[in-house]
Amino acid sequence: MPVFYLPDMLIADGRAHAGLGLLVDDGGHVAKVVTRDVVPQGAAIVPLPGRALLPGLANAHSHTFQRLFRGRAESRTGGRAAGGDTFWTWREQMYKAAAFCAPEDLYDVARATFLEMVAAGITVVGEFHYIHRDFDGNGYADPNLLSKQVISAAQSVGLRICLLRTAYFRAGFEREPHAGQRRFYELPGEYLRNLQSLVASYTGVQGVTVGAAPHSIRAVPLEDLKQIARAAEGRLPLHLHISEQVGENEACVAEYGATPVSLLTEHGMLTEKTTLVHAIHVTESEYCAVAAAGTTICSCPTTERNLGDGIFPADVAAKLGIPVVLGTDSQAQIDILEDARQLEYHLRLRDRQRGILDGAARDGWVTRDLIGAGLFRAASANGYAALGLTGGRLAVGEPADFFTVDLWDSSLLGVDPESLEAQAVFAFSKGAVREVVVQGRMILENGHHQHGDEIKARYRDLQRRYLESSI
Repeated sequence: MPVFYLPDMLIADGRAHAGLGLLVDDGGHVAKVVTRDVVPQGAAIVPLPGRALLPGLANAHSHTFQRLFRGRAESRTGGRAAGGDTFWTWREQMYKAAAFCAPEDLYDVARATFLEMVAAGITVVGEFHYIHRDFDGNGYADPNLLSKQVISAAQSVGLRICLLRTAYFRAGFEREPHAGQRRFYELPGEYLRNLQSLVASYTGVQGVTVGAAPHSIRAVPLEDLKQIARAAEGRLPLHLHISEQVGENEACVAEYGATPVSLLTEHGMLTEKTTLVHAIHVTESEYCAVAAAGTTICSCPTTERNLGDGIFPADVAAKLGIPVVLGTDSQAQIDILEDARQLEYHLRLRDRQRGILDGAARDGWVTRDLIGAGLFRAASANGYAALGLTGGRLAVGEPADFFTVDLWDSSLLGVDPESLEAQAVFAFSKGAVREVVVQGRMILENGHHQHGDEIKARYRDLQRRYLESSI
């Protein structure tokens, strides 16, 4: 049965509307934006007074299990040791969480994390998943058991997922295996078989897709990386961490004589299906190569400032027309529109000016001279595309993935249709989200999820056991 959603205002296919609603067909796709008087007979009417309706948000880079130690890794590791606390010392906290999770624990932490995403208006997630082995580093009878646990968690919540199955073959450039990573490691041929098996398991399953994710050049040697890229070519999205840390670039030069982005460029691994995660410490000539290849960059501003990684130069990406998407990464907080605004705000702090992206962006990155529209697209349609999916615009024929916000929420009070995208990016509080719909199915209604209480109770028990563990 078609369903007609009638809010006070909406954004569809990049246009603002008032007095119109969204008609969704039987298959959960956008049919058209129309007035109520032309809705077909038999269609269900869903009035949404006091609401604005917007395209669903895309979280292009997530590690759900890291939600376990949110807020517990903010002090210096090991006290006031020389050198301070960095990304490299933070990883020890991450290894503890990875070592703790049994398969059912991974399911519960993923469910709780996905529930929080839904409550923030996120309708699709790219889960960059790299825990594959048991506690001793041995394979499970089903080598994709843990990937399937995470996928099942997303299905339970109703969130669309692209499981980015991650390859992790070594501890770092020319380094021996690290005990904290024993659950990550697979052999190259083993990884490729398991990736293909996972793809086959979910082909045709609505709401689930699979991508290839060599973790990084430090974790996947060049020849293995090339093999994975060939296996994914033309079929799967290819995501990898790159140039998050200056030390990573230096070590890559020491082993290969080139920085990570230059290495990928030289070997033809930058394509329109490639997404580079972080890409902070990159030269302008390397960004030009990224732009020429049509490659996407995924910035994770909250995690990047949490870890002290550095500022992603979004103005360079805007100038060159590089598609930018966003991810919650370590789950330090989950708010994609907050991440979108920080792309601009970080630059304002750096340059002590305002409107940096407006001044830098070339035609196509920003529309109608409103940086809010460009940043909202980074948080929605661009993310869908980076995960190999159609959506994020509410264009006719696209999946009906959207969220609504309460126009009486203090953060949005007084918004008008023309400023809705900019208000969503620069003023939005995620507490304003009221409904979330994925493929035409409402999974959050008036702020409530049907499994919300059970998910939260299970997660609180999991969190208690994690804190009490001796690991």
